[in-house]
Amino acid sequence: MEEHEDEHLAKEEGQEGQQDALTRVTGMYKDWFLDYASYVILERAVPAIEDGFKPVQRRIMHSLKELDDGRYNKVANVVGHTMQYHPHGDASIADAMVQIGQKELLIDTQGNWGNILTGDGAAASRYIEARLSKFALEVVFSPKITDWQSSYDGRKKEPVNLPVKFPLLLAQGAEGIAVGLSTKILSHNFIELIDASIKHLKGQGFKLYPDFPTSGIIDITNYNDGMRGGKIRVRARISQLDKNTLVINEIPYGTNTSSLIDSILKANDKGKIKIKKIEDNTAAEVEILIHLPSGISPDKTIDALYAFTACESSISPLGCIIEDNKPLFIGVQEMLERSTDYTVELLKEELEIQLSELEEQWHFASLERIFIENRIYREIEEEETWEGVISAIDKGLKPHIQHLKREVTEEDIVRLTEIRIKRISKFDIDKAQQLIQSLEDRIAETKNYLANLVDYAIDYFKGLKSKYGAGRERKSEIRIFDEIEATKVVIRNTKLYVNKEEGFVGTSLKRDEYVTDCSDIDDIIVFTKSGQMMVTKVDAKTFVDKNIIHVAVFKKKDKRTTYNMIYKDGRGGASYVKRFNVTGITRDKMYDLTTGKAQSEILYFTANPNGEAEVVTINLRQAGSIKKIKWDLDFSDVIIKGRASKGNIVTKYPVKRIELKEKGLSTLKPRKIWFDDTIQRLNVDGRGELLGEFTSDDRLLIINQKGVVKTAIPDIIMRFDDDMIVLEKWIPAKPITAIYWEGEKELFYIKRFLIENPDKDETIITTHPKSYLEKIFTDHRPMAELVFAKKRGQERKDSLQLDLEEFIGIKGITAMGNQLTKEKVLEINAMPPLPYEEPEKHEPNDIEVVDEEDVIPTPKKDGAAKSPDKTDEEDGSEGQITLF
Repeated sequence: MEEHEDEHLAKEEGQEGQQDALTRVTGMYKDWFLDYASYVILERAVPAIEDGFKPVQRRIMHSLKELDDGRYNKVANVVGHTMQYHPHGDASIADAMVQIGQKELLIDTQGNWGNILTGDGAAASRYIEARLSKFALEVVFSPKITDWQSSYDGRKKEPVNLPVKFPLLLAQGAEGIAVGLSTKILSHNFIELIDASIKHLKGQGFKLYPDFPTSGIIDITNYNDGMRGGKIRVRARISQLDKNTLVINEIPYGTNTSSLIDSILKANDKGKIKIKKIEDNTAAEVEILIHLPSGISPDKTIDALYAFTACESSISPLGCIIEDNKPLFIGVQEMLERSTDYTVELLKEELEIQLSELEEQWHFASLERIFIENRIYREIEEEETWEGVISAIDKGLKPHIQHLKREVTEEDIVRLTEIRIKRISKFDIDKAQQLIQSLEDRIAETKNYLANLVDYAIDYFKGLKSKYGAGRERKSEIRIFDEIEATKVVIRNTKLYVNKEEGFVGTSLKRDEYVTDCSDIDDIIVFTKSGQMMVTKVDAKTFVDKNIIHVAVFKKKDKRTTYNMIYKDGRGGASYVKRFNVTGITRDKMYDLTTGKAQSEILYFTANPNGEAEVVTINLRQAGSIKKIKWDLDFSDVIIKGRASKGNIVTKYPVKRIELKEKGLSTLKPRKIWFDDTIQRLNVDGRGELLGEFTSDDRLLIINQKGVVKTAIPDIIMRFDDDMIVLEKWIPAKPITAIYWEGEKELFYIKRFLIENPDKDETIITTHPKSYLEKIFTDHRPMAELVFAKKRGQERKDSLQLDLEEFIGIKGITAMGNQLTKEKVLEINAMPPLPYEEPEKHEPNDIEVVDEEDVIPTPKKDGAAKSPDKTDEEDGSEGQITLF
């Protein structure tokens, strides 16, 4: 009836508008869609909580088990076998099997299974082979406790769920898109999952965080237990190989080297970053070399790679699983708890079956012993019927079965009649008793396991960890990420121009006045002669207002750039002076920096990046009885206030001109800078360790484990290597003391030096491959303890305390230094330094720097070492000093 009504309605609609016909579809389509949606959710896209498998994965594992004979099987053969259970094409089965194999947990693979690092696909299924891993055989299968169901065509039996005794879903992760919902469960670390299961069984709290096979760095601050609304950030591991080369050794999850390089090249083409070339040397490990043009900051480029390429991305997890044929949204903590509890139940079922089998073995072994030891088999010799035989054996057993744990059944007696004569003739009572005793011991052991099931489960998990945990340590480093402002790291790839008179700014005004280099994501700040200010986005051509007096790239939250301004307040009004910062504004809104009166005008204006305050000369027009028409105004006497402040009055009389008399010095206090070890970055917000107060001339001292010493002007965007061992404010007159192992001579050497060229990176140890830096001291008067190897006959080790300031004088940074000792040293320990008082005045000749002594040999072109012109022994300096 509904179909006829719909047809009639469609005809009426067609008469009104031929092509705008409306056809309503009801009935079967509605039901079929719901059936399809349910099928996709339950049978294809979302894994079950019990075993962590989607149906296709479960069927692959079941097929591998059926085919398992210890040898490898062609994947094509496994795929064909799986099609008995999976009603879809072979391509979907093969793809699912490759994904399982690439996780290197359940399937032992052979052949080319692809590469998750490069994105290369696996070879055709006829070329690659697979078999179940030892882990899968131990953890995934247990036929006696498996529930079975008919396959789709009714010809076979397949498992409803596999009895997986491990949180496999969290170990492998899962991703799927169904109809109306999706799931994205991230992979977690094998060892951490086992540890968390043990903690859960002990009633202790735990936390779980993702771990990816591609390694990389992850920020789990907003993980939200893997539930909807959570997010993690993943980054490539980028380090500086040299001043013009960056190297990527680990990539973020969800990318591969090909897609990562493509994103870098696109960012370079768009002008977001600037690179010279990229080399992909990836094989078993990732190695992408990024070569930079000279003059490009490596630190800034690393931040730009994170900001504009796939080197950083966000992943939003969504914990959705199937339980009781319904989708359920839960977090990873609850998933692990459910999986662990399910594992305990499976272990209990296995133990109960094992106990039942052992008791059955004990029962029949006891019956067999009674039957043979008491020669009951002779009582059936005269019986002519089967019933008589059964009755005779039953009668013969009764005096001896009081200790049995259950009644003797006819089935037991039938089994006794099946014992061979050869077994009876060779029956050994002692061996039979030993067998019964061993069964009793195993029964007692199994009952003890059941009585202490939680402890048994904990031991089970510990066993998995000891057998399969090797090589499965965490790969992804957990770290809190710093926020990268794109405007601070983008390459200034275009030029900004201004037409001051007409009031236009933009990148297309190439015939007008050049302002600065900028990028297409920058904001620019513009000031006009009438005392107005606006911040706008960089564009090809933007009209602001006529008579522009200043244009610059705008830095948000910039509290150091200070604007000094003198303006006339309306026609014939007084003149005012003000100093202000611009930190936050609404883009494209015109702000008035004067009181807003008509014909207000800026008489003097400067922008000062470090809060400089100049001195200017005010010249008034000669009028009436004005006595003083010229005087100086020092901007350092003016307090920095907000941009909306009126300012201080300069004069009520007309100003003829204002001239710069003296350039200004910074009026801002030195900046306090901290180092946050969590994110390995500098900050001015008080996070981490205070490094000191820095002016524009102060530098940082940076020393790494490789013996590279350098200084640098502190910048918030600076990055630091993991092997950095010294980071502090550099005091040029304070010596640095280093103890290092000289690889060629196989002795410890000591040197004290000053940094002579602050802009140059210096290596303070020799270039021998076995040379390494042992200790570094940045105190004025350092002390060290040497612990020597114990000699034969000594009761304890010798030790010596050294005043390093007295032990060696200051030499050039390239000096090799002096031998510390020829004795075998076990330990070199830093001790509290001696007291030091700062001298009132530093004279240039207070410290003698000997540049020419003990210079580290530099290789000649042919590889031979060049000897120093003279040695310590020749010029009478301290020379080779030994302690013993």
